[in-house]
Amino acid sequence: MSHAKRFFSDNTASICAEILEAIAAANGGHEVAYGEDPWTGRLDEVLGEFFGTELRAFPLATGTAANALALATLTPPYGAIYCHPEAHIAVDECSAPGFFTGGAQLALVGGEHAKLTAEALAATLEGQTVSVHSVQPAAVSISQATEFGTAYRPAEVAALCEVAHEHGLHVHMDGARFANAVAYLGCHPGDVTWRAGVDVLSFGATKNGAMAAEAVVFFHLGLVRDFELRRKRAGHLLSKSRFVAAQLLAYVESGVWRRNALRANALAQSIGEAAGSRLLHPVQANEVFVALGAAGKASLRAAGFEFYDWGSPASGAARLVASWDQDERHVAALCAALAAI
Repeated sequence: MSHAKRFFSDNTASICAEILEAIAAANGGHEVAYGEDPWTGRLDEVLGEFFGTELRAFPLATGTAANALALATLTPPYGAIYCHPEAHIAVDECSAPGFFTGGAQLALVGGEHAKLTAEALAATLEGQTVSVHSVQPAAVSISQATEFGTAYRPAEVAALCEVAHEHGLHVHMDGARFANAVAYLGCHPGDVTWRAGVDVLSFGATKNGAMAAEAVVFFHLGLVRDFELRRKRAGHLLSKSRFVAAQLLAYVESGVWRRNALRANALAQSIGEAAGSRLLHPVQANEVFVALGAAGKASLRAAGFEFYDWGSPASGAARLVASWDQDERHVAALCAALAAI
C-alpha cells in the first residue's frame, strides 16, 4: 500500500468496500452477456428512482467514451459543440469528441471559474452567421462540477438549457464529479439535470469510489437508438457489463455516492481554508486550485506532497484534489504546510 501524500487526482483513489462487495456478489455463475443480465436490466429503474424520472442508462468503462459517444449522438460531423475552454472535452480527451462525431468542432465560450453563462452562450449563438459554409450549431456541453471545481446551480443550468433549446441545440452534461457537485449544492439530482433541461448526462462513479464505472444517462429518450448503435460500432458495448452495472447499482442504492462525495468535499474545504488568499477559485467540490509560485510548490514537494501543476509550470498554480479515501493526517499536514508558505 502506498503511503505517499498524494493529491494528484481522485483517479488515484481506491475502490470502496461497498463497490468491491457488489462486484464479488455479481461474480458467480454464467450470465447472459452484452447487457442482458439482471444487473444491467435494473439500471433504468434504479437510476430512474435516483433522478426521479423515466430514463435510459448505459454502462461504460471510461468517462472519455461516455462523453464522446454521448456527444456523437447529439452532433453530426458538420456540427458545433459549445463548451468552456477549460472543459475536459476541450483539454483532456485528445480530440475524442471530434473523432467519435466524425469531425464536429468544439466552439469555445469563456466564463469565470470555468462556467458558461446563459448570457455568453446567447451572445455567441446570436452573433454567428450560420449557412451552408459554416459548422452547424448542434449541442452544448457543461461540466458538473467544472474543471475548476465549481458547481452550476439549478437555475444556472436551466438558463443555459433554455438558451440552447431556443436555438435548437441539445444539452450534454459531463458528470465525472457529479456526486461532488450535488453534495455541495444539497439539491435533488434531478434538479440540476432533466428538470433544468439537460438531455444527456455522463454519470461518473469512478472518481468517487468505483473501479471503472460510468454511465450515459438519457433523459431525452428519442436519442437512445442512435446511441446504442454508436456504442457497439465504437467497441464500447461491454460483454460482461454486469460488473459495471453492479458497481453503479451499489453506488446509488447504498448511498455511498453521497457519503464519499461529502467527505472528499469537506477535506477540500479544509485545504481551501488553509490556502487563504492564495486560492484561485471557490471550493465547491473536491478540487482546490492554489497560487503557490515556484518556491511554494518546491516547498510542498520537498515535504513529500504530490500534486499537479496547473497550466504552465511557470504560472505557479497548482491543483490539489481530495479523494473520498484521503488520509486525514495527510490533509492536516498539507493544511499546515500551506499555512506556513
